[in-house]
Amino acid sequence: MTGSDSMMQTAQSIGPRSRLSRRIETPEGVILPIELGQRGERAVAFILDFLIVMGIIIALYLLLIVVILGGKFGGIGWLFALVMLASFFIRSFYFAFFELRWQGRTPGKRTMGLRVIDRAGGPLTPQAVLARNLMREVEVFLPITVLISGTFKGEIWETLATIGWLAVFMFMPLFNRDALRVGDMIAGTWVVSAPKALLLRDLAHGEATDAAEAPASTYYNFTTKQLDAYGIYELQTLEGVLRDQRPTAGEVRAEVAKRIRNKIGMPPADPANPDTERFLAEFYTAMRARLERRMLFGIRRRDKHDKR
Repeated sequence: MTGSDSMMQTAQSIGPRSRLSRRIETPEGVILPIELGQRGERAVAFILDFLIVMGIIIALYLLLIVVILGGKFGGIGWLFALVMLASFFIRSFYFAFFELRWQGRTPGKRTMGLRVIDRAGGPLTPQAVLARNLMREVEVFLPITVLISGTFKGEIWETLATIGWLAVFMFMPLFNRDALRVGDMIAGTWVVSAPKALLLRDLAHGEATDAAEAPASTYYNFTTKQLDAYGIYELQTLEGVLRDQRPTAGEVRAEVAKRIRNKIGMPPADPANPDTERFLAEFYTAMRARLERRMLFGIRRRDKHDKR
């Protein structure tokens, strides 16, 4: 396979070890393994997020009740409409807000070690995030509203039809190999396993608490031009490479180091002993510090295609 301009261009199964295992190809042509999020983990993550959303909405209505009982407002119609509008926006944009702010994570996904990525390649775009989450209104919230309404009205056929509607969307991830819900199919996204992990000590050079204060390379001296060859997205990918503990991790790191060296024009002093681990760790630390320093001035470079 050859490289491309997208961070993830080709995705496919990597063997019988797990039917939820896939691999992605970086623009440098390096194959990296990923694990799709388990269906149960995704369900728990959604339940946690759903409880947060409902808790916020209930709190708004309780506040409205307190205001009504206080009798401080003569007409409360506008206030009730405001609470309903706020509830709609919270319900509709809670997931999108956090996935955009937290690089594909919501509080529920973060708790369960999951994140959303672009299935077709490249960084997760706002359009994809909005598309997958606006579909949630059709998949979950709208049928739940209809179900509650039909139950109170005693409309048995309406209730049964709505339960069927919910069931189709709820069980959709069970009937496709990538565990995609309808929103993922439309947006072209995957939910992958991304467990929390502290940076390794040799990776973070003493686990500096602020990347902007990370020490300079102790052996390799990278120029500003070399560090600006990549952005935040590539930094996150490199971090995943350095954390990888799979049997093939050494081969992957050697290939990544080779591609990076070619990209920045820094061949190893001794080709027979390229010192891969040290090179990648120091390049990661230096690039992270560079990106963090630029962010202090409001410059957030998303990936290598971002010319800022």
